[in-house]
Amino acid sequence: MSDSVKYLLDEQHLPRTWYNINADLPTPLDPVLHPGTQQPITADDLAVIFPRAVIEQEMSTEREIEIPEPVREVYRQWRPAPLYRARRLEKALKTPAKIYYKYEGVSPAGSHKPNTAIPQAFYNKQEGVKRITTETGAGQWGSSLALAGSMFGLEIVVYMVKVSFHHKPYRRAFMETFGAQCIASPSDTTASGRAILAEHPDSTGSLGIAISEAVELAAQRDDTKYALGSVLNHVLLHQTVTGLEAQKQLEMAGDYPDMIIGCTGGGSNFAGIAFPFLGEKLRGGRDIELIAVEPSACPTLTKGLFAYDYGDTAKLTPLVKMYTLGSSFVPPGFHAGGLRYHGMAPQISHLTKLGYIKPTSYNQLDCFAAGIQFAKAEGIVPAPEANHAVKAAIVEAEKCRESGEAKTILFNLCGHGNFDMQAYTDYLAGKLKDLTYAEDEVAMALSGLPSVA
Repeated sequence: MSDSVKYLLDEQHLPRTWYNINADLPTPLDPVLHPGTQQPITADDLAVIFPRAVIEQEMSTEREIEIPEPVREVYRQWRPAPLYRARRLEKALKTPAKIYYKYEGVSPAGSHKPNTAIPQAFYNKQEGVKRITTETGAGQWGSSLALAGSMFGLEIVVYMVKVSFHHKPYRRAFMETFGAQCIASPSDTTASGRAILAEHPDSTGSLGIAISEAVELAAQRDDTKYALGSVLNHVLLHQTVTGLEAQKQLEMAGDYPDMIIGCTGGGSNFAGIAFPFLGEKLRGGRDIELIAVEPSACPTLTKGLFAYDYGDTAKLTPLVKMYTLGSSFVPPGFHAGGLRYHGMAPQISHLTKLGYIKPTSYNQLDCFAAGIQFAKAEGIVPAPEANHAVKAAIVEAEKCRESGEAKTILFNLCGHGNFDMQAYTDYLAGKLKDLTYAEDEVAMALSGLPSVA
């Protein structure tokens, strides 16, 4: 049908492999370094906190990596996820552009995060792990790992960034419903948390701090591993089910994107939608424009440095080459908690440095306004994080209205905002403000970057 609104795939079209962009990079990633020796890290080094299968995927350069059947069985609870043509939004904007969005809010946790939580829980269970520790910002990753732990019979401990812990009580309740323990970070349960509280008793927390606490706890017991919800290669790999499905769905629509848009905090949902298409381009396929959208109050790609840095505040993690604002930087407490991270995924950072990805940023109020405009047209209330992608898609569609170009725009609506209604209430009441970061704090954080030969 020429006027179709949604494009649905049968379960038989669920991808059987993930796509690994490392196979098609024009130049390889800079090596990950051991934080103590600054030598390239080994699989044995990583085995303290990750299961072997995950480490192999992190280091792999194979283009396709098989999705285990037990993982596909769980995926089938909500995948393949729908692709929508935003016809009502197009009409409201009076744009000749065609706007498509892949809707990841249909997962049980309401976001894209289970795409990697399920396989990470599976691989840990397969290796005999009993407990997984992790961090979460807005709570979508913690919710997803709590769900995955329940599916595979694992104990889950989640350190939730304190500002989001208080902003989003329903996310905490969701995690606890599935049996996870949720702790506000920084906390007094770890040495790194106590150190932060001693210096900053009123700390609102950050993903870097929460990662430190989770890694510290994981390293203390042999039956415990750590899981990360974004940034690392294996996480971005698992998310490519999104883009692989979208490729088939756009074939159904007889279309192909001119540009792909996603919000970026650590980079997982952006990579999930964009990498399969970018892989085609790198192998000689059609040209596309990739736009990574971040909050102006935490502008990692647009204002950060491309340098080696730690992934956490306590400097427990390996050194990775990425765009960073400095591992000690604590972003302001804006509502898109999933985007409050000081660094960006090495793969996305590398491709941005090479010019394949265009970063941009928007402030909080403009993003909420865009989310409400989208909701009124399409009937879905986006998560605050996803509003950044919505805002960019609207901006690009309005450019098409002015130029008369009928571009095809694809963006990832990476989660719904049903647990974020207090943020919308505050916005509608005029209580939300555009928060800014202190430039001197970023300068201080960047001055502490490790010296790498």
